[in-house]
Order: sequence, then structure tokens, then C-alpha cells
Amino acid sequence: MSDTADSDVIDRIRAHSGVGFGSTVGIEYAEVTPDKVVVTVAVEPHLHQPYGIVHGGVYCAIVEEVASVAGAVWLGGEGKVVGVNNSTDFLRAVTEGTLTATGTPVHRGRSQQLWRVEITDDQGRMAAVGQVRLANLQ
Repeated sequence: MSDTADSDVIDRIRAHSGVGFGSTVGIEYAEVTPDKVVVTVAVEPHLHQPYGIVHGGVYCAIVEEVASVAGAVWLGGEGKVVGVNNSTDFLRAVTEGTLTATGTPVHRGRSQQLWRVEITDDQGRMAAVGQVRLANLQ
């Protein structure tokens, strides 16, 4: 994987910012490297379920996007990644503030990757944690 391939993928991610499902959720990229991706999401009412807490699907979407972007940056120009499994656990109800999600690799191989994404609230408490398995497509 070359630095040029990495920067091309990162440039595509930046160009896509503000478009698509991630923008609907409000994902803002704080850090994007081949070894870690960090995003923030402001908790707004459109992310709530009827009881006024962040909807579980929001956590799943954040986990999916962080892992997919991280895997794509790591793979660089060698191909594309697609998610084949997302397992997200909801640990703490959040009603307001900012969520911070950090994705780090568990395994990165020739044909697949596994990424862990931890989502914390403003006080640094774990709100959700997930894993996404990605297939590397050539």
C-alpha cells in the first residue's frame, strides 16, 4: 500500500463528506489514518428513538461507516472493501451531547479485515461498541 493510494482514498472520503447517509447522521471526521479513524456526532433529536435516546441504528451506522472508511484507507488503492457483518452492542443510553467513535483494527488480512469501534459520550463513558468484518475486493 502506497502513501499516494492512502491520500487518494482520504481525498475521496473528504470529498464525500456532507453527502450520503453519514452526513444525515452528522458524522464529522476528526482523524483518518490506516490504523485509526475517529469521528464525532452531535446528538440531535432526529437521532432519537421515541423514548428520547439515541436510536440503536445510529450506533450501527456509525460503527459501519468508521470501520469501512478505516478498512478502505488501510487497503488503499489495492481494491475496495464491503461490510459483511456488523455486530453492535448498546451499553449506555445517551440523550444529548457529542458521541465520539474510534475505530481500530483487530485483524487485517489479504481477503478480510475486522475492525472494532468504540463509541463514547461526552464524559468518556462507553455508549456502544461494535465490530465490523470487511471483505477486501480486488
